[in-house]
Amino acid sequence: MLDDDAVADAARRLLAAERSREPIRQLSLQYPDMTVEDAYRVQRALVAAKTAEGRTVRARKIGLTSRAMQQAVAITEPDYGVIFDDMFFADGGVVPFGRFIRPRVEVELAFVLDQPLKGPGVTALDVLDATRWVTPALEILDARVQMSDPETGHLRTIVDTISDNAADAGIVTGGRAVRPDACDLRRVAAVLYVNEAIEETGVAAGVLGHPANGVAWLANKLAPHDEFLPAGQVILSGSFTRPVFVGERRDPRGLRRPGRGDLPVPLGPRCS
Repeated sequence: MLDDDAVADAARRLLAAERSREPIRQLSLQYPDMTVEDAYRVQRALVAAKTAEGRTVRARKIGLTSRAMQQAVAITEPDYGVIFDDMFFADGGVVPFGRFIRPRVEVELAFVLDQPLKGPGVTALDVLDATRWVTPALEILDARVQMSDPETGHLRTIVDTISDNAADAGIVTGGRAVRPDACDLRRVAAVLYVNEAIEETGVAAGVLGHPANGVAWLANKLAPHDEFLPAGQVILSGSFTRPVFVGERRDPRGLRRPGRGDLPVPLGPRCS
């Protein structure tokens, strides 16, 4: 395991990278034996540093919920991170592109809790009973760790992503909020456009069979750390589209280049 000094140093550098918009070298290269638990220790240190500055945890996210994504990064379960108060953006609003390094967007369902959820033993039915509203959502991702090492081409691993607060960067909730029993949440589908081009489609059943399963998994995963999901918290249950880069333009050769200016936010899918 990483010692406490290494954990604190990694958290400090990740926080500095977010502010400077200059990603750090992959922690998986610096610490080849780094474990998933080490990565969560770094994440907790990063969260503690931000809360000490006055930021408030308003939501949580669950990532890597699809079988294909888990196989791609050689893990057998999802990961999670936290979302702070200054990471919420209005539906149909404008997100400042200059805030991010290289943002991507995923489509998800967000569960707004009316009652707390505390594991172990939380089930999908418990999640539905505890949920007041379900709303379509967009998660904005960013990487404060280099996605590809410029010297070796080494791609970041799961420990890099978890340490980097599961790549959280922002959230947009919108569309028509519904009660959790208003429709079969497994069948909610989404079409993700970038400008007028369809980049990705998906259906919510891709999230562990039912998006409520993701929320139940998170409540049970937090239990050993004496943490729970409080009433009023927003839970991003997991993406059912692949992440799509946004704010990019194409040069005359057809290659994608980073865009400039502000990032318009789509309205998101609707449950019907």
